Amino acid sequence: MSDYKPPFHMTDNMTSLIAEISEQVGRITVLQEGTVSPHLRRENRIRTIHSSLAIEHNSLSLEQVTAILDGKRVLGNPNEIKEVQNAYEAYELMLRLNPASVDDLLKAHKLMMNGLVPENGKFRSGGVGVFDGEVLIHIAPPAEFVPEHIKNLFSWYQQSELHPLIKSAVFHYEFEFIHPFADGNGRMGRMWHSLLLGKWKELFFWLPIEKLIQSRQKEYYDALGAADRQADSAGFVELMLEIIRDSLKEVTVVGRSTDQDSDQVTDQDKTPTARLLSVLGDDTLSAAELMDRLGLSHRPTFRKNYLNPALEQELIERTIPDKPNSRNQRYRRRS
Repeated sequence: MSDYKPPFHMTDNMTSLIAEISEQVGRITVLQEGTVSPHLRRENRIRTIHSSLAIEHNSLSLEQVTAILDGKRVLGNPNEIKEVQNAYEAYELMLRLNPASVDDLLKAHKLMMNGLVPENGKFRSGGVGVFDGEVLIHIAPPAEFVPEHIKNLFSWYQQSELHPLIKSAVFHYEFEFIHPFADGNGRMGRMWHSLLLGKWKELFFWLPIEKLIQSRQKEYYDALGAADRQADSAGFVELMLEIIRDSLKEVTVVGRSTDQDSDQVTDQDKTPTARLLSVLGDDTLSAAELMDRLGLSHRPTFRKNYLNPALEQELIERTIPDKPNSRNQRYRRRS
């Protein structure tokens, strides 16, 4: 038995967050009657992959990621497209992975980083540092100690009597501290966190935690850095619990929208023109600003599917109608 024990202390805030999360889990379980619709599973899986890769600076939009996974041809950086395809394969394997198996961790990494790094499916052979721009913020343990550190971390998780919500977040931090791979540590750490939670409650297999991590990305990295400096992951654990709680609040709404009798519709279920009107609101915006609000980066797709149909249906109008291609062109709802 390993004596390994991650530096960590419980706080009153964690106890409160666990209670909130447990209440949300119970509510969603009743709402969905123990099942998650295939449509919702796929939508959330795509959001998860898009957000996890966006954190790693993949520039593809949610729409492009969806198109890639639908088998459509997308113009983009080949490596970024490969990242999407790999991540989908890895997440599809997740239900069959054993979170207590180091071999399964390596198997998932092999899929996640296939064709992207030479050491895919293997622990790193050299030293590695984590940089924020040009500033070194973390030096990972030497490569020769990685297998032992990972073995000890996995053993600790199985032996720990902490609540799964707590110990999965501690695991996430410790995994990033060890930084066991030459590349792909962030996406693997987030995926394994979801896997550990999914083994506790199945709905976590489909919860797009990464989406909210992406929206709080600076806090996420700041919390990792603070845990390093303080030799205590409590602050990081609290942040992850807040993110999980907030993710569950979103899923509650999405879950209701899957009911055919419901009038509530998620943003992803709206038509392109309805989505455009939703993000436009009462503002007057340029095409670039509209694309940014929609999370789109491919201008021809934006014009074909969003802008032109809205103009043709006279739902919106140009501010300079006699000069459609003016650089100062803006768009607003028709009064």
